Amino acid sequence: MQIGPYKLDVPLILAPMAGVTDQPFRELCLRMGAGMAVSEMLSANPEVWQSEKSKFRMLHGDEAGIRAVQIAGSEPELMADAARFNVAGGAQVIDINMGCPAKKVNKKLAGSALLQFPDQVEAILKAVVSAVDVPVTLKIRTGWDTDNRNGVAIAKIAERCGIQSLAVHGRTRSCMFKGEAEFDTIKAIKRAVDMPVVANGDITSVEKAKWVLDQTGADAIMIGRGAQGRPWLFRETAHFLATGRHLAGPSLQEQESILLGHVAALHGFYGEFKGAQIARKHVGWYLASHDMEGEFRRAFYALTDAQTQLDALRHYFRSL
Repeated sequence: MQIGPYKLDVPLILAPMAGVTDQPFRELCLRMGAGMAVSEMLSANPEVWQSEKSKFRMLHGDEAGIRAVQIAGSEPELMADAARFNVAGGAQVIDINMGCPAKKVNKKLAGSALLQFPDQVEAILKAVVSAVDVPVTLKIRTGWDTDNRNGVAIAKIAERCGIQSLAVHGRTRSCMFKGEAEFDTIKAIKRAVDMPVVANGDITSVEKAKWVLDQTGADAIMIGRGAQGRPWLFRETAHFLATGRHLAGPSLQEQESILLGHVAALHGFYGEFKGAQIARKHVGWYLASHDMEGEFRRAFYALTDAQTQLDALRHYFRSL
């Protein structure tokens, strides 16, 4: 799959997820086989760019792989400024968020709320594409609600505006993350445009990944929640797509190594105190299939010291 001058080695992309796809997780997923990883959503409002949260999200100058940064907002001029700002900081691809269903985003007429206003969509896309000399991509949902699945119309607008790749989550905004993702709309979008289309939604196994690609004709798939606690899903999927055979899952020893490395990277990136806080949710995802009763995870959530977290994890894996 090609995005402007950038060619993905494998048709697998880590979806942008606020509070999840920070630099440590992106780089881990790239090592685990993702062809590209997209950053957490960054607000186009310059008033928040100096906040601690935004500063951490903007660290992308020295990252591995294709540096793709997602921005969100509702005003064309601010979105254009945000795109220029992030390109100056090292972004090689700008991704526009028109898929987030969160109320705090939608109430500002950003994210998937924009799907109600095709004219505003067009104004934003034109402003951002003309503002930077790097590829601009777009992420959307299939529509605002099940009675208004206008994904095909939005895709055609995006292609006219010069969008280089379109990712589509197979739910409407009103669906949030409930029910099952549908892929017929993504298939229709792929047939309606010539630009690369990426299918997203409920891809949690290698079999589902292949089925989605076959069903939609998409150029790539985007994996989000399926990779939480399972970053090796990317290499397993790449192997399955290439050979039709299952790759053995990571051994317990390798899972320990991956988890310890991830937690240590969080401590190093955010600092020990904040890193220890953020590590809790990742550990919860990693150990969901091991710690069935949740006893260790409840105890781990109370730990605030970085070294104590690492020691506790080593002791836990020894007990396994």
